Formats: sequence, structure tokens, C-alpha cells
Amino acid sequence: MPKMGESITEGTIINWLVDEGDTFNEGDIILEVATDKVDNEVPAPSSGTMIQTLFKAKDVVPVGEVIALLEVSGEVSSKKEPKVEKVDTPNSEKKKEKTKRVKPVQAPVQSNNFSVSNSNTFFSPLVLEIAKAEHISFEELARIPATGNEGRLRKSDVFQYIEDGRPYKFAQPVTQDPTAYRIPQLTFDKGKGKIIEMDRMRQMIADHMVYSKHTSPHVTAYVEADLTNMVQWRNANKKAFQDKYGERLTFTPLFVEAVAKAVKDFPNINASVDGTNIIVKDDINIGMATALPSGNLIVPVVKNADAKDLKTLAADVNDLAAKARENKLAGDDIKGSTFTISNVGTFGSVMGTPIINQPEVAILALGIIKKRPEVIETEHGDEIAIRSMMYLSLSFDHRVVDGFLGGSFVRRVADYFEQFDINRVI
Repeated sequence: MPKMGESITEGTIINWLVDEGDTFNEGDIILEVATDKVDNEVPAPSSGTMIQTLFKAKDVVPVGEVIALLEVSGEVSSKKEPKVEKVDTPNSEKKKEKTKRVKPVQAPVQSNNFSVSNSNTFFSPLVLEIAKAEHISFEELARIPATGNEGRLRKSDVFQYIEDGRPYKFAQPVTQDPTAYRIPQLTFDKGKGKIIEMDRMRQMIADHMVYSKHTSPHVTAYVEADLTNMVQWRNANKKAFQDKYGERLTFTPLFVEAVAKAVKDFPNINASVDGTNIIVKDDINIGMATALPSGNLIVPVVKNADAKDLKTLAADVNDLAAKARENKLAGDDIKGSTFTISNVGTFGSVMGTPIINQPEVAILALGIIKKRPEVIETEHGDEIAIRSMMYLSLSFDHRVVDGFLGGSFVRRVADYFEQFDINRVI
């Protein structure tokens, strides 16, 4: 499995384009691999023949793991990326593979036996990785019915168990005998109707959202902001902006600009958690939660947003949005986000309670801009005027962000919105 990026540790095989026994030329695409929602094509390092594929479509494989045995007819260029391992014969490669494979981990021996259990307590690294992400203990793993060879637990067994609602999670003893456990017979009425299988991206989104809620205790703070000056300025200058710079001026680059300034004011909101350590990031990279035509979600990233002027921010936002609509985002386009915004107002929502984009510690939802009668202070006293108002909601990780930081940050973003200079020159 080739390495597709600095932080990528595994890839999902989408499809093999070369079958066993087929020949191929150097540069031909052998397979498609998905990493972090982006699909990648893996080219052949040299001309040759496909001897054997060791994994199937939809299998998740660690980077560096042998996924196929090739008999190549020429030298493999060391400059080609990503690389696929060259082998001389299937037998010699299998010997090498044995020395590379990670040994399965044996679960700690338990003194308790369960009414539903596997025939052994050996779990593959992939199963353990899934269990870790879903907070499933060794004890609970031992209760999951296994369908693999020799009673081994497969990843599909674990996924099916999770889909069934983890019915063996809270098994309790029914007698004083420590070996006698009762498994509650939980059943769920899922109803009848049209069955739509989740596509790969939807499954990844689901896993990421569940993981985030398991990991971070979410708290949401709300403020409202008067965007009248910003709205009037943008409406008055959007044509001139496009004529001058060749870029559409939406509200998004204005939002990104204000959020980046607030992040600089409160750098601890621009962080992630590593055990008992808090990593405050040097770069301010703003992720933009973006809906795709398929209905799925992706988060392209505006890198170093605090160091860019409005023209550059607009160009970046427009470019990323266009790539997302056309499914042309590259791996680097969705990596490195340190703080995310979600413009729920695009769909008419007044406000939202967004789920944190791990491993970040906060996410900001921006509601619809709506005209409302508001009481404002003037030199003549209080008056009622029509103003363009927006609700902002910040979900933050209460492990490391307290109410003071979370509330102060979202208030600062609102202040930057409200204090927008209506006389600003483009």
C-alpha cells in the first residue's frame, strides 16, 4: 500500500483495475485507493504481470502492507510515486512478507466466560484499530460472534455488531458464578422501506462523527451579530471586485477573514489534544464544511488564512468550492485544518450545533443572514431599524476549552462581523 500523504496511515482499496494473470505496461493504473475521502490512482512501476492480489475491494490496508504480487519485466524507477513493491517470484515475496507482517495481538486472558464468544482471543491489528476507535474493550470483542477462518473475528463481524447496536455491551452476571453471564436479547424495529447502501464517503463521515462525539464532550455557545455593514458593503462592491480581480465575492472569504483574526486573538482555540498534552498550532488553516452534489460532506482547507488578503482568500475559497463540486479535490486540499466553519445558513438554517472536526477542539456554525427589526442606539436615542442579523454557534471540546475561552472567542468573531468597515476600499 503506497503512502499518499504525510499523515496517511492506511488506505481503502476501491477497485482493482488489473486482474490476476493480466499484463500491464509501465504507468498503467493498477488500482484505485481512497484516503481521507480523496480517491487516488496507483500506477504500475514497470511493465509486467499481476500474479496475485492479497486484498479485495473495500479492504482497509495499512501503508506499507503488501497488497499484490507482481512479476515485473523491467527495472522499477525509484523516482516514481506512489511506489508498488517489486518482486521476483511469488514464493520469494511471501517469505519477505512473513517477516514484515504485524503479529496478531492476544487479548488478556479473562477469568470470565461469556455465552457468546469467539473460539480464540487473537485479534488482528485492523480489528483492534476499529475497536479502539469505537471504544470496544477486549472483553466486549470476545462476545462478538466471529465468522472468520478458524473462528477468527473479522472486521465485517465488528461492523455488523456495531450496526446491530452493540447488544452485548452491557452483559451482566445472573448468578454468583463468575463464569455465568447473561446476554440481554436486545431487538430493534428498524422498520421497512427502501434500502440504500451507504457509499464509502458516507460511511467515513458516519465513523468520523461518532468518533468525535465519543471523544469530545461537546458544549455549544451562541451569540448573534449585526452584519448590516458587511452585507451593504459586499452588495455594493461585489461587481467591482469581480471586475478588478476576476473573482466572485461571496460572504465566505469575509467570514474566513474575520474568523482567522479571532483565532489570532485566542490561539488556544486553534489546538488539538494529544493525551494529556494540548498542541497549539502555529498555522491558522480554516476548514470549510462543504456539501457535495451527492449529499455528502467534505472539508477543503484555506491554508494560512491569517496571512492572506481578501483577494487571495476569495480566490482560494472559489477554487476549493469549484473543485469540491467537480469532485477534483486533491489530498492536500483537505489536509491540515486547524479550525472549521460550517455555513448552515446556506440551507436556510437559523443556527446549528455542529460536531467538532477531529482532531480540532472547536467548530463554528454560521446561521442564515436574516433581516429583522432591532432596537439600536443613535444620537437621538433608541430607535427601531431593519438590520441584517445572524446567529453564530460555537461547539467546543470541554476537555480543554472552557466557557470563558469558547464564549470570548465566538463573541470576538461577532465583533469583527459587526465592526466591518463600510468604507473599506477593495
